[in-house]
Amino acid sequence: MPKLPLEGIRVAEITVIFAGPSACQALGDLGAEVIKVQSLSLLPDTVIPPNTPREPTLTWGDAYPDRNSGERPWNRSAGFNSRHRNKLRTTMDLTTPLGLEMFKRLIKVSDVFLENNGTDLMEKLGTTYDVLSKINPGLIMARMPAWGNTGPYAYYKGWGEHLEASLGHGELRGYPDVGVAGNTTVFLGDSASPVNICFAIMMALHHRNKTGKGQLIELAQYENVLSHFTEAIMDYTMNGRVATTIGNRDVHGAAPSGCYRCKGDDKWVNISVTSDEEWEGFCRALGNPSWSKDEKFADALSRYRNQDELDKLVQEWTQQHDDYEVFHMLQKEGAPAGLVMTERDVYEDPHMKARDWFEELTVPDCGTHLYPGQWFKMSKTPLKTRIPPHGFGEDNEYVYKQIIGVTDEEYAELEREGHIGIVPDYYRTGPGAVKKESA
Repeated sequence: MPKLPLEGIRVAEITVIFAGPSACQALGDLGAEVIKVQSLSLLPDTVIPPNTPREPTLTWGDAYPDRNSGERPWNRSAGFNSRHRNKLRTTMDLTTPLGLEMFKRLIKVSDVFLENNGTDLMEKLGTTYDVLSKINPGLIMARMPAWGNTGPYAYYKGWGEHLEASLGHGELRGYPDVGVAGNTTVFLGDSASPVNICFAIMMALHHRNKTGKGQLIELAQYENVLSHFTEAIMDYTMNGRVATTIGNRDVHGAAPSGCYRCKGDDKWVNISVTSDEEWEGFCRALGNPSWSKDEKFADALSRYRNQDELDKLVQEWTQQHDDYEVFHMLQKEGAPAGLVMTERDVYEDPHMKARDWFEELTVPDCGTHLYPGQWFKMSKTPLKTRIPPHGFGEDNEYVYKQIIGVTDEEYAELEREGHIGIVPDYYRTGPGAVKKESA
């Protein structure tokens, strides 16, 4: 097995929900030893308490195997397991002096510490960079606050939907006749931030290799996502125009460009014709219908100006064929088209199967399922899941005894004090308490 790029690098994380955990998962995929630090006193993120009111039909956010939370729901949620492969899990309560001492001992022997909490949390815990860098001068601390750690909004709380709205993204998508209130939520920061923080961390590791010095990285998710909308911002600064929703149409003038209904129940395909050459291929796929020779569609500008009529004609054709048929017919003629898939469609897609993207993993509390695969492929250092998602506190003994170096006696005392365990307090003593034998 080739040596992985980050082999020998240890990462400690105190992350929640999506952006931070996904970034640390990527570092783990690249070979780093990633240790997720959690507290027994806090319910693990992405786990919905069983007594919390919710819709009868489970959604992806609180999905469990067979739609059953089971005896140990804190280890079973799709939201958690989908972004915690190639990691170890340990419990430490940083709100106690003993827990903070244990955490600092972990930091002393770590290369990277990553967190994506509110700005004030590190201050309250006493784990800011100026404190931790004295313990480990070579430490690279990466922070992912919503708004940044300085400025008027620094101490404001923010999740994906707040960033989505504040960045103007809601005004750039959706349908003109519905308005932004009709948009579904899209948490672009949760997807974009992990990639960029990983890049920054690797650059900091490169810098440390050259200088021996660690450093603090701050990725304000607000700014990170805003960098994806610079074209709209530039249009305003240069032309005074405020971009708004245009549905599935193309901001650069491609036509036809949209999402078109196909034969069958809720089947759709996206089509976007960006040049005269692609238009000719599109017309060939349709059998060169008479309307395609109309002067109203003779060139790109004419097609753009007459999109309403063109869209109706295109959909009259797509509705005669199923989605895969439309997809293959257009692609064969060089006209860009893509299927609108459900998750079931993606799992069954022959292209994804041929590329072996999904990985079959067996997780003790979840059974055997297909999991999303690696972000990219490298020919000389193939990536894979070396460690399936671990259970809450599963690696306590390894972390405490082999990494931090506590004695057997110290470890036993930590267990007695309720500092170490594999069942969150909520499920031991709270309203969601489980039977002892289930722990």
